[in-house]
Order: sequence, then structure tokens, then C-alpha cells
Amino acid sequence: MPISTLLKTNNTAWSTEQSAEMYGIGNWGADYFSVSDAGEVIVHPHGNGTGVSLRKIVDGLIDRGLDMPVLLRFSDILDSRIKKLHESFGRAIEEFDYQGHYRGVYPIKVNQQQQVLEEIAEFGAHYHHGFEAGSKAELIAAISFLHDREAYLVCNGYKDAEFVDLGLLARKMGLRCVFVVESLSELELILERSRELDVLPIIGVRLKLSTQASGHWNHSGGERSVFGLNPSQVCDLVDRLKEAGMLNCLQLLHYHVGSQIPNIRDIREAVVEACRVYVGLVNEGAPMGVLDLGGGLAVDYDGSHADTATSRNYGLDEYCTALIENMVSTLDEAKVPHPNIITESGRATVAYYSVLLFNILDQSRFEIHELPKTLDDNAHELLQNLLDVVNVLEAKNAQECYHDAFYYRDEIHQRFKHGSMTLRERALAGEIFWHIVTRIAALIKEMEFVPEELQKLPAMLADIYYGNFSLFQSLPDVWAIDQLFPIMPIHRLKEQPTREVVLADITCDCDGKIDRFVGQYTTRDTLPLHDLTDEEYYLGVFLVGAYQETLGDLHNLLGDTNVATVEVDKKGRLRYTRELEGDSVADVLSYVEYDTKLMIRRIRKLAEEAVRTEAITARDRRHIMETFESGMRGYTYFER
Repeated sequence: MPISTLLKTNNTAWSTEQSAEMYGIGNWGADYFSVSDAGEVIVHPHGNGTGVSLRKIVDGLIDRGLDMPVLLRFSDILDSRIKKLHESFGRAIEEFDYQGHYRGVYPIKVNQQQQVLEEIAEFGAHYHHGFEAGSKAELIAAISFLHDREAYLVCNGYKDAEFVDLGLLARKMGLRCVFVVESLSELELILERSRELDVLPIIGVRLKLSTQASGHWNHSGGERSVFGLNPSQVCDLVDRLKEAGMLNCLQLLHYHVGSQIPNIRDIREAVVEACRVYVGLVNEGAPMGVLDLGGGLAVDYDGSHADTATSRNYGLDEYCTALIENMVSTLDEAKVPHPNIITESGRATVAYYSVLLFNILDQSRFEIHELPKTLDDNAHELLQNLLDVVNVLEAKNAQECYHDAFYYRDEIHQRFKHGSMTLRERALAGEIFWHIVTRIAALIKEMEFVPEELQKLPAMLADIYYGNFSLFQSLPDVWAIDQLFPIMPIHRLKEQPTREVVLADITCDCDGKIDRFVGQYTTRDTLPLHDLTDEEYYLGVFLVGAYQETLGDLHNLLGDTNVATVEVDKKGRLRYTRELEGDSVADVLSYVEYDTKLMIRRIRKLAEEAVRTEAITARDRRHIMETFESGMRGYTYFER
């Protein structure tokens, strides 16, 4: 008997509204994703309004020869995110009569792909949206795409002379390149190189706030954070600039209390503290003019709108209002002019931009079988005791039976290890045990109170669906920090899901699995999915545009996936604008320093030796070499 029979809870007609509620798409989708009447996930790249089916997009990709898995990017969503960020700040600025301008910058480390930088430079030009760079490579990338003299180019991270020279030359060409001092030793280097190149630098300073936010990345803030200067060191910096006659270069104060800040209270406290330091710098005689509030604008990955590591208890408008309101009250009290505002919102800008799509290759189902009503007279007593548990099991004694089943099962295991029970007795004990556990999992639905130890049973009995992807390559944060991403089927949503599932990737690693999912009101240990049929079954992992594309590794030498970019106009017309083939086997081998031509030569030599010894024919050798050479050119993922 399949476990799905026992897990079904609703025999009435299933609706797409129930599917949408089950997967929480209305909570985390932020108006970019919904479920259609046809039971397919619809993407609305402009935010609600016109959309197109993800299944339709997949069919178009397959017809064009692009295999799963595919990372799907939506240029229009990126445009929409930048627009919403600036418009929300614009409304708050107008409401509180703030006198400075808002200028967003995109931190390149969040997603360094060229397409991302190109499109942010293009879409952000109207708002003078700039970049934040933390390395020489990122700085060169930013300079090559950012030609807007009103936008800011913020240089964070530790800097050597070459880094400083690159930024100063960008300044010489007219870009608003700002060096944020992370340590006092950097200041001397910046002043020295600016004198050598005869360029007046724009200098900022990164402040270590005492305010520390909650969430995964709270170590970014606080007085013991890794980066930045404490108030005493900030005063030292001011004194050194005064001695050098270059205090007029100090124009920006920067702080960062963490990525993905879940609580609006932490955001409010941080900006007030920073404003006090900003006032102090103005009173020291620095011209200032810019306050960089860093990152932290969170993404609601689980749709709970709560103060948790994967959510937030505020929206974009509340975030902007909280910052502007507190800045106005603090600065006006000190009679200090309002500075221009920078935020480094990377995650909130690109998270919605990408969706990972993959197909399910296979499944491992937990099945229970019909049990014998009685055992042979010579059956072991422990087997009879285990079968007796089946006969007395009811909802009222489910916990007691659970304990008995585990006790007898463990005793039988020990007897088997010591050779006093046969393999067939061991196998029958397993069937009886899992029959008991499965029945208890069904009975707990009738119980008013479910003991904690019984609540984990559905996860114990879950099917395993094997997805055509690598967790370590495409979703590294799931493995590294237990990050939660919304996952759901992109079709068949008119049907009721009847299987409780955990997902496994195609790596040969026990960590290559996902067993924590977005639920209706909380996280859950299994994902409701449909029975597999002859039709290909596709899942989407959403909100993966931040960090996941560049943090991945080559576990099992599974490389980058295929990438496709689509645009949808206001009339719903679909256009495939970019297609990038994923890594081939030869590509990933070369990444880890293999000489692929030498490898083919060695295989050819091996095949020729087999011909010489008459193990194969010359015709066999030709087929072997064609297969290996084709394999080198092939996709690293499973191909039908």
C-alpha cells in the first residue's frame, strides 16, 4: 500500500487557490509570481499585471535545445526592483520634506555576472544608480559599465596601491568614486597616491556602530565587527586629514549592520546612531554631504512577514520611511543640512531576478506491504510481539505502540547482529515496524494533541525525489547556512499533491538534500508534491538571484547550469533575449587543472592497446573515442 494513500487529507475537488495557499506563493511572491487558473506558475515581471507561464517558457527552452537545469533570469524584474526602491525613497523624501537626494548603489559581490551589471547600469541610469566594489576586479567591472557622473562608485574593502590608483583614475575621468577607509593605514596610502597622481580624492569612513542587528549576518555590525573604525579611530582620521590639509576630502560616512536585517527596530537604531556621528563630523569641520546606510534591506523568503532570519517584519515603504523619518528628526535637531543618502541594497535588488528550474529524474518511495495475519509456530517471540502491536494499535495508544515498536525492532536488530535471527526474519521485522509507524502517522491526524516525538513521523516516511541539479553549485546557502528558498512545482497545480517529499540532488553526497521548506504558516520538513507520471515534472526554486550564482562550487564536477534570460512586454509577449550554455565536462575538468587534450590522448592510447590485444576491434575503438569525445563536450548534468 503506498504511503500516499494514508497521507491524503482532502478527497474533495482541488483548486489552484489551494495550491497557491499551500506553497505560500502569495506571501513570498511579492506580486511577481502567481498561480493561473490552468494550474501553472505565472511570472509577472513588471509586478502583477500581465504575465507568462513558466511552463510555457520551459517548453520554449526545450524546443530551442536548452536542457534542464536552467537558471532563468527576468530582466524586467530587475528593472522593477530598482524602480520600486527609488520610488519608495522618493515618496518618503517628499513626505518628510527631506532636502537631500537618494542614490542607490548595487554591491557587485551579491551577483557579479556581467549581465547583472550591464542591466543595472542601464535600468538605473534614470535614477543615477551606482555600484559598490570591494576588490580590484569588481572596481574595473564597475568602471567599465558605469559612465553616469551623477551616480556614486563606492570603494569598500581593503585596498592596495593598485586599487587606489584605479579609483583615482576613475575620479580623474569624472566618476564619483569614493574611497571608504576601512583602516587608518589605508588613509596614508590614499593620500600618498592622490598626491602622486595629482587627483583630489573623495574620502569616506566606515564606522563601527554599537548597534547590532539580529539575523544570520549580525556579526557585520557591533563594536567588535571586522570592518571599519570605532569612534576614537574616526577622530584620529579627522586629525590626520586636518594635519594634511585635506579635511575637505572627507565627504561620506558609511556603516553596515548586516545583510538581511529582519527587524525594523534595528534599522531605526542604527541610523540614529550614525546620524549622531555624522553630526559630530560636520562639527569637526568636514564638509560631508553623503551618508551611506549600507545594506540590510531584507527579502521575505518564507512569506511569514516575521522577525526571523529568512523573513522581515517590514515592507519596502516602511523601511524607507523609518530611515528618512529618523534622519530628519536627528539632523534637524542638530541643525545640520540633510546629506545625500546611499543604500547598498543588493539582496533586495536581485533576489527575485532569478529562478532555478529543474526536472525530477527519479524517486525513492516508502511502501508498506500487506502483513500476515499470523506467524508460523516456530517464529521468533520478538516477531510475534511486534505483530501484536499492529493488532492493538489505536489513536489513544499510538504513543505507547510507537515506543513498543522501536523497542522490539531494536531488540531484533541486536539478535540479527549476533546471528540468532535469520535475514528473512530481519526483513519481516522491518516490514512490520514500518507498517506500525505508517499507521501511527495516519492516526495522528485524529489526535487533538500530538506528542512531539510523533510529529516527526511524516518526515521519516517522506519520499525522496531526485532533482536534476547540484545543491552545492546552484543553492550553496541551503547547505552552508540553512537558507530557506521557496520551492514548488511550476505546473499541475490544479491537482492535489499527495506525496510528502524531501529533495535530493544528483551529487553523491548525503548533504545534497533539501529537507526544510516554506509552509503555509511556518517551515515544514517535507514538501507536498504530485505523483510522478510519464510527463516531465518541473520544480522551481525562487528568489535565488542573490549570492547563489557565484558562491557555488564544483562538487562532483557539476558545473554552471544553462542560463536563459527572458523579457515580457506589457502585452504579455515573450522574448528570449540571452542563452548561455552551461559548463561542459571539458570546461569543469579544465577548471581543476586537467589537460583535456592529454586525457583524450591517454584514452586513445588505452583503446589502441585494447585493439592490439584483440580485446576490442578497430571499429570498437572508433565508437569508444567518439563516445568519450562527445562526453567531453556534453553537459555536466543529467541528459535524457
